[in-house]
Amino acid sequence: MMATAKNTCLSESTRASNPRETDSGQTSGSDSDVPNPADLLQEYTELRERFQRTTNALASAAHDLKTPLSILNGYVELLQSERLGPLSDRQRDVLRDMQTSGTRLQQFIQDFLTYSVLETGGLKMQFETGDANQCLSEVCRLWSNRFQQRTLALYFLANDKLPVFPFDSPKLERVISNLLENSFKFTQPGGTVWLHAEPHMWDRRTGSQPAASEERRRQNLAHPNSVKVSVSDTGPGISPEFHLEVFDDFFRLPGNESQEGMGLGLAIARRLVNAMGGKIWVESDPGAGCKFSFLVPFQPPAAAAAGKGKNR
Repeated sequence: MMATAKNTCLSESTRASNPRETDSGQTSGSDSDVPNPADLLQEYTELRERFQRTTNALASAAHDLKTPLSILNGYVELLQSERLGPLSDRQRDVLRDMQTSGTRLQQFIQDFLTYSVLETGGLKMQFETGDANQCLSEVCRLWSNRFQQRTLALYFLANDKLPVFPFDSPKLERVISNLLENSFKFTQPGGTVWLHAEPHMWDRRTGSQPAASEERRRQNLAHPNSVKVSVSDTGPGISPEFHLEVFDDFFRLPGNESQEGMGLGLAIARRLVNAMGGKIWVESDPGAGCKFSFLVPFQPPAAAAAGKGKNR
């Protein structure tokens, strides 16, 4: 009995000192199976560098396509003008299809070039004092013809309460254009899209801070610190569970996988808004259309104004 007890104790002691043996007799992992943090960091760095090289190579290829595509689109416009001779109705239809395809390809190339700049940290912000109404009006002018061709109504009314403030006009135009394109793609012919901008008081208090009183809210409304831009449409709407995911890179809503484009429009809009020190969100329910809104502060953050920081 004593010998048996001794052997049992030795067996338990041996198991305790050997982490590879379990109570069931199976072996478990040893310390050598735990990844080395330094190795993980090196692997991540190598993968990141490889990804950036691939992104840069694809961006270079996309950039090389811009010039020949611009030439082709220029010839299409020349033919459409009939300066080289009259066109038949069939020829006009063919040229219109060519122009539409060329515009889509241009947007595809521009999206990828913008994405590559954002992903590789090469985004440079240029803030200059300007009129946001003029910026929005110009975007509407550029899109009005395409909306008319699809029998979509596009409404924008300048807001004289908007002050002049420093912003990056090309980046702001790109954000609005991407939101309009999203509405254009998903709103059925005969639908309506509204573009609206207004002064807004952006209260950035954290959840731990007390809520503002009614008096303070009234004072804040009288002293806005940002512009709120919204694009609303009568499209199919988006389920609440996808309200965050729609801003992810290459994301497509279930059932829209065959939709043209790369799924980068809203992701690029989010990153550009973040680079301007703002935020973007969507309000929508299935069958009730969408309302995409974003805020841009009147005073851009120092990091954004300096063109620093990569935004996610």
